[in-house]
Amino acid sequence: MRYFVAFSYFGEPYHGWQKQPNAITVQEVLETAFSTLLRETIVLMGAGRTDAGVHAKQMYAHFNFEQSVVVDDLVYKLNAFLPEAIAVHGIYKVPQDAHARFNASARTYEYWVTTAKNPFYTTTAYYVKYPLDVALMNKAAEIIASYTDFECFSKSNTDVNTYLCTITKVEWEVKEDRLVFTITANRFLRNMVRAIVGTLLDVGTGRSTLENVMKIIESKNRSEAGKSVPAKGLYLTKIAYPSHIKL
Repeated sequence: MRYFVAFSYFGEPYHGWQKQPNAITVQEVLETAFSTLLRETIVLMGAGRTDAGVHAKQMYAHFNFEQSVVVDDLVYKLNAFLPEAIAVHGIYKVPQDAHARFNASARTYEYWVTTAKNPFYTTTAYYVKYPLDVALMNKAAEIIASYTDFECFSKSNTDVNTYLCTITKVEWEVKEDRLVFTITANRFLRNMVRAIVGTLLDVGTGRSTLENVMKIIESKNRSEAGKSVPAKGLYLTKIAYPSHIKL
């Protein structure tokens, strides 16, 4: 039987989602917990990868297990076993061919920025010391969403078949004492969101222009885009699935 697990994590203690030989990752910690409690080697297939330090408010993975799972009991035991930075929210039986990564139809990320020094955002948001033109950054974001080839925002030397992505939502909003960038797309390239945010912040501070944003995208050159902003401000907030996968 195949199950989906819904969980979240605070990314600072971990070197991203995917298992690595010489670093602690979320996948490794979760697989150890599942394998210990189910007394069988459990392999989790995540809905995607997050880089070191990136947070996830909503993340999914799937696993196979021959026996029926007592969901509430397993969720309780997992949360008692797992460290504070990881929480399991639900486990769901799904069709055998359901795939956490390949069936995901859209993903949404947020990036948090603060323009005033705030000790409570030290590990959860990016502090920008200069005034930002939010209206201009939103115009630049609309320009980015009008394109589909985002090679200029992809991490260099990444092995991908295509740089095409369809953005369905992109917006900067002031939320209480922080500035939040929200972006939804069918897929994302490695480092894409952090590179987009860096480019938009250049516009907001006056270091770049709307015309330059178009030139950057059309150049397909990562070195033309803005710097990659720190991972600590990035959150995976939502993953959407087709209706036949009931979560």
